Amino acid sequence: MCGIIGILGDHQAAPIMVDALKRLEYRGYDSAGIATVEDGRLDRRRAVGKLVNLADLLVHEPLAGLAGIGHTRWATHGGPSVANAHPHRAGRVAVVHNGIIENFRELRDELGGDWESQTDTETVARLCERYLDEGMPHRDAAFATIDRLEGAYALCFLFDGEPDLLICARAGSPLAIGHGDGEMFVGSDAIALGPLTDRLTYLEEGDRAVVTRAGVEIWDIHGNRSNREIRRVPVDRQRIEKAGHRHYMAKEIHEQPQTLKDVLDLYLDGDRVVPPDGYDFAATDRIQMVACGTANIACSVAKYWFEGLARLPVEVDIASEYRYREGPIGADTTALFVSQSGETADTLAALRYATPRARAILSVVNVTESSIARESSVVFPIRAGVEVGVASTKAFTNQLAALLCLAILAARQRGEIDAAREAELVTGLRRLPALVSQALAIEARCEALAVKLAEATDILFLGRGPMFPLAHEGALKLKEISYIHAEAYASGELKHGPIALVDRTLPVVVFAPMDPLFDKTVSNMQEVMAREGQVLLVSDAAGLEAASDGVWETLMLPEVEPVFAPILYAVPAQLLAYHVAVAKGTDVDQPRNLAKSVTVE
Repeated sequence: MCGIIGILGDHQAAPIMVDALKRLEYRGYDSAGIATVEDGRLDRRRAVGKLVNLADLLVHEPLAGLAGIGHTRWATHGGPSVANAHPHRAGRVAVVHNGIIENFRELRDELGGDWESQTDTETVARLCERYLDEGMPHRDAAFATIDRLEGAYALCFLFDGEPDLLICARAGSPLAIGHGDGEMFVGSDAIALGPLTDRLTYLEEGDRAVVTRAGVEIWDIHGNRSNREIRRVPVDRQRIEKAGHRHYMAKEIHEQPQTLKDVLDLYLDGDRVVPPDGYDFAATDRIQMVACGTANIACSVAKYWFEGLARLPVEVDIASEYRYREGPIGADTTALFVSQSGETADTLAALRYATPRARAILSVVNVTESSIARESSVVFPIRAGVEVGVASTKAFTNQLAALLCLAILAARQRGEIDAAREAELVTGLRRLPALVSQALAIEARCEALAVKLAEATDILFLGRGPMFPLAHEGALKLKEISYIHAEAYASGELKHGPIALVDRTLPVVVFAPMDPLFDKTVSNMQEVMAREGQVLLVSDAAGLEAASDGVWETLMLPEVEPVFAPILYAVPAQLLAYHVAVAKGTDVDQPRNLAKSVTVE
């Protein structure tokens, strides 16, 4: 959510910063701006909407300087407007900020005067300027400002008359320092800095940094000087290209056979599951899984696997609710957190609540340098690579694959499966990339169906067993990018209320592989058809032969053992949502009101 770039370079900063901000578009934004220092003078340019508007403004009103800061803003305090766009400036200081300053109203009352914006961030700039007026040096003024702030923030300060100084701080929101040759950089993540440097230092919680072209000095949360590690982040992990596809989401859907192979190569060794880091699931009596959005849906699928294969009880919680209900955590409970970015604010806060209480903290993440990964006892990577589309696709299926591997591991450790069954499951896992590749062949059919689905105002998704959370994923994807209202229900719940919604105008998508619950699902589907609901049945050849009479349309997937079906059936959920969104002409990769990485509560 939001993006920060800072540069102390040897070249004109403005075009470099705009290019870096383009790489941060995937995080979500509704305005953008940059500020530079040239001949000792601070200046800025800001624009509402897409980055092309800022780029056009810079053509007519160029901004020179070798030092600068830039920002893409996702509106929190105050709507999208030039006045609310970052950088915010007060006299000699400009600031960019990700996060929320919770005590900004109190600080505004203290500072008084007229305000240019409705944002919490302007308060930071005004407070720092006041300390400069009192004669404080730049570092002291910035640090004194940070001392007064409550809430979450990643901050970067730029000063009038100081072309070789950036001051940064991190509390709750991620921030990285990039090391160049006589140049230094600041960014929200490695993607922003990828073409500039592959040597990164990640600020820890509570860190403050003084950055000059000579290097960086860091102070930890206790005020002690701290030498953080410089890590090499390979450039190929940061590459963002559409590779001939119309949208990043389409590219990422089609990458799934390869990304699934990548994660399975990490977890499988011969006929066994051997994760990159070990954990003994036999020593725990319960797993508490916590996540947000699509990651939470992955946890809901995994609950079926851990309980069915390993006979290990699982509770699944929404991260934004978890710590506030103050649920008890037993000493033998393992807490497992799932997050693509590893920086999701609600999930990170839940992790910190569980850390002193749970037996161990496990995380399933895509970004292994993230805060959630660094604060976990054991980290399980998903190897999905950079995911730009806001609606998660390959990260979701790789989360599922990693979680299924862990469920198989737990089943072996707990004596619930023998070596022969584990080998069968591993063989099935190894077949998944090819099956997903086959499933992608339904795309043309999904595109044709999408024309009709795009006319709907409401769509219902149904499933039973692990297809029930998969139905939630289908509904969520459709809502996210097409803006069509969609709901998901366990098929057996229809008669307890939702069936009242069914009429001839309602498309109903039914996920029904030929599994032990197939007949039950078909019975529920027949209830829909009896009330003229328009059923789109998604099944395999045997399922369609048995139950396709009278349905509106069908989609056929390869036959797969039921335990693997949620991964395979994610493909039609994604393709239907994608093509409906394209048919409606919405912004597929950056849907309205959404951000890729939600780093504020």
